[in-house]
Amino acid sequence: MLWVLLLLVAWSAAAVSCIRLCLVTAGAAHRPPAAPASAPRELNLYETAFLAGGPQRVADLALVSMHLRRRLLLAHTGWATVVDPEGRDEVERTVIHAIGPEGQSRIGPIRAAAAAADAVRTLADRLVAAGLAVPHGTRTSLESAVRAVRGSAVLVVVLAVTAVLMPGQETGYAGPVAAWFGLPLVLTLGCLAIARVENHPYSPWASPSGQRWLDSLPAPVRGADRDLLAAVAVRGVGAVEDPALRAALTSGARTGG
Repeated sequence: MLWVLLLLVAWSAAAVSCIRLCLVTAGAAHRPPAAPASAPRELNLYETAFLAGGPQRVADLALVSMHLRRRLLLAHTGWATVVDPEGRDEVERTVIHAIGPEGQSRIGPIRAAAAAADAVRTLADRLVAAGLAVPHGTRTSLESAVRAVRGSAVLVVVLAVTAVLMPGQETGYAGPVAAWFGLPLVLTLGCLAIARVENHPYSPWASPSGQRWLDSLPAPVRGADRDLLAAVAVRGVGAVEDPALRAALTSGARTGG
């Protein structure tokens, strides 16, 4: 029976991808720290933003900071305009450079350029060396393993539909066949669910030491600009309460994708 061969393919794909995800996750969890375990130094907001949300969070933090300090004007339409062309640090100078000589650009491309800049990569390397951030290779391996399990789940469904719809099958066989394919589907979905529970609400960018640092931070107090920047660093643009500024950042995210 051809459907048995399809079932074997489904089981093979599900088993291989789930075992890979388990091995990668276990390897990441037991990876020795890059630096001797010690109390982390005081991190700046850029470093905190990277641990909480990665390069994109660093770019968002720089945009909000420059807007609040009147160095940049973020319009609700998703455009950024340079007000003060002198950046205070490398990240701000990267943002200004990304805007270009005309002094105005869409926020989406600015965010993407700033997130990929050397200044952010240097920041990431510094955090990895301190044992606070997950190395790029480890993170990409986890992401690849999760995508493989998702692909296996889709493949199982496709093979199940193919097996059920094959012509020349006996009447009433569709139910048992679908049930057999349901087993590898449950395996893949269960593996994804466990991986999500294990990593939520943890940042995929922070190592266990970095996550403990994030967990130790006090909740930002609303009101002052510094508190808003701290909230953006930890929670992202969702922490912005100003409707116009939030519209500018979210509009930039849509147009930048």
